[in-house]
This record gives sequence, structure tokens and C-alpha cells, in this order.
Amino acid sequence: MTASATPWQRLPADLSAAMRPHLPATVGAVAAAVTEATPAFAAISDAKFARDVRTAVQVAFERFVDLVGTAEPALPPRVRDVFVALGAGEAREDRGPEALLAAQRTAARLMLRTASESLARLRPVDTAELIDLSDAITAYVDELAAASTDGYALQLREQAGEGDRRRRQLAELLLRGDGLPAAVGAAAARIGWPHLDEVVPVLLPLEQARDARFRYGADGLVVERGRDAVLLLRAGPRSARPQLAEALAGRGAVVGPALGWAQVPAALRLAELTAGPAGADPGPVFVDDHLIALTLRGEAGALAVLTARRLAPLAHLRPAQRESLLATLHSWLRHWGSRAEVATELYVHPQTVSYRIRRLRELYGDDLTDPTARTELLLVLAARPTPP
Repeated sequence: MTASATPWQRLPADLSAAMRPHLPATVGAVAAAVTEATPAFAAISDAKFARDVRTAVQVAFERFVDLVGTAEPALPPRVRDVFVALGAGEAREDRGPEALLAAQRTAARLMLRTASESLARLRPVDTAELIDLSDAITAYVDELAAASTDGYALQLREQAGEGDRRRRQLAELLLRGDGLPAAVGAAAARIGWPHLDEVVPVLLPLEQARDARFRYGADGLVVERGRDAVLLLRAGPRSARPQLAEALAGRGAVVGPALGWAQVPAALRLAELTAGPAGADPGPVFVDDHLIALTLRGEAGALAVLTARRLAPLAHLRPAQRESLLATLHSWLRHWGSRAEVATELYVHPQTVSYRIRRLRELYGDDLTDPTARTELLLVLAARPTPP
């Protein structure tokens, strides 16, 4: 805005003298009226907020009075900073900018009323003066609104940057897998993950990183590496296999097993070992479907996943009871369900074998008839150290 174009330069010189004596009473009345007229503000019962509103109204009115008849820019730095801070405060409080802009429009109407009434106390006011006054106040309040909006946007960018930093910090802790539980839990809580249990790592082509950030938002962390990207999903509905199969179809993804946060590096290694050459499978490929092959290749991490899963149904049993059931299960699987051969091998009565198998069926259900589950159980049981 050039000096000759400032709308307040056309205002009558006696307007300042007319308004200034009434400023103390006017500021309090306008601050109260603005708060009451803005529902989002009227619900706030906070002394600091009330002081901030009064300060903003006072600064705005005093500056406007100083501008009358001048070619100065609307907002010197000290005034602009007040309204930048006001907008930033709205962002920190998680309120949208609409309430603040509505309050400023209300303040503009009250400023016009105050200015015209103050001038009318001194002398008659003609229509041209009222039009000039309206133009000047509108332009002035637009400058206040722009400063507030800038403050709001700056605060959002700062918060987004801090949020990104916190997400990177948690991702680095998870990818290392060696952080102290308290530190990892605190880092997770800072990004809105209050309970960090299992994590599902997903290996992605590098060009899929941006889409993954958009698609999974607060539920995932995305880390870009040299030639690929890693998506770390917290356990939940969106990390379930059916949802991942649909969301990641055709994206070349490899989905690692869902493991505790400290095992993220091991789960990611299994995903890397499962990934084929670029373009070999549009995916998603699930590591869970390849654990047998990985175990047979000697991958201890795959065997550890199978062991934890396949022995979980017996975890609550007493050690002696668990060992007897596992020995029976191993023999039963190797002898294709022959009760007599199991009894002979274990030196127990056939009825004892029958009892144990019934108990195992209660614990494992249909897994004892599923070919894949039986193979996994055989691998796990064959790898178990012989009990003393």
C-alpha cells in the first residue's frame, strides 16, 4: 500500500481528539462485547484469555487513533506481533481461525460505531466522512486479520515440524529396537500412541512413501531409506491382514509379522528376506506365508516367530505339564496320530496318550488338522532343545 493510498489519511484530523478520551471505557466494553458475540470465546472462562482479548482491543484502538490523518502503514512490528501471537494462540488451543476472524469483524463494527459517535459529539458528520471512515476501518481490520492468520499458520507449521520430529524420533527407536521401555513408551505417547504393543513393519518401494504417509496418517510412521521405505503400523484394525491386503494391493509391499516393538528390527529383516526382485510381485506379500521357507533356510528369526506363536497356547501351563504335552504332540505328529506308537516311544499307557491328545485338541483346536499349522509345529518342536 503506497503512502498516498492509505484510507486513514483521508480521515478528519479531529477524529483522534474525539475518540481518545473515550478509549479506556470503550476498550473494556468492546472486549466484553466481542467475547460475548463469539460463541467459541464466550465458553472460555480463563483470566489470561480475557486479558489477551482486552490487550488486543486496546492495542488495535490505540493504533487506529494514531493512524488518523497519516500515511503510515497500518501495523508497525510491535502491533503486528500482538495479533500474530493472538493467531498463534488460537492454533495452540486447537481452535480454528474462524472464531478469531468473526471476533475481529465484530470489533470492526463496534469501532465504526465508536468512531462515528465520538465525532458526532463534536460536530455533524456528513455521509462522505462516514464512507471514508468505513473504508479506513475495513482496511485496518483486514491488516489485523492478516497478521492473526499469519500467526495461526506459523504456529501450525511449527507444530507440524515438532510433530514430524517426534515421529522420526519414535521411528528411529523402533528401528533400533534397543531403547529403554520407558523412553520408547514416552516417545510413543508424545505422538498420540498411548499403548505401544505390537508393531507391523511394511517394506515399500521408495515412491510409495508419500502415499503411505497420507493413507495411514497418525496410525503409521514412514521412514525413507536408500532404495525403499518402511511403514511402521501400530497394532489395530488398520494393520489387520484383510485391511492391509486391500489397501496395499499392487503397491509392491512386503508385510512383516506383527511383533512387539522391541522386535521390529527382526520383523523388518524377515520382510527384507522375503522381498523378491523389483516388480516380481505387486503384493502385498505377507511374511507370515513364508515363515516355513525362511525357517528351513536357517533363519533364526523366522523360527523364533513360529515358536512364539505355536507354543503360545501352552504358555499358561505348569512347566512339567507343558513338557509332557509337547513331547506327546511331537511324537503324535511324527507318528501320524498312532496312539500305540506314541505310547511305546514315551513309555506311557495308551490311555494317557489319549488324554493328552484330547487336552491338546482343546488348546489348539483346528490347528491340529491344518497342514500348515502341523508343519510349523513340527519345525518348532524339532528345534526345541531336549529337556534334561
